Amino acid sequence: SDAAHAITDYIVGYYSALRPHEYNGGLPPNESENRYWKNSNAEASFS
Repeated sequence: SDAAHAITDYIVGYYSALRPHEYNGGLPPNESENRYWKNSNAEASFS
């Protein structure tokens, strides 16, 4: 529906990408996640 599409666009395009969140130290969620993975030195292991 148009409403569901508009809500998804808002969340993906603004809320997660640009809007600063106090919980994340004033960073948008996407930036906070990028910094987490960059600093975590996480490695995937496939066996």
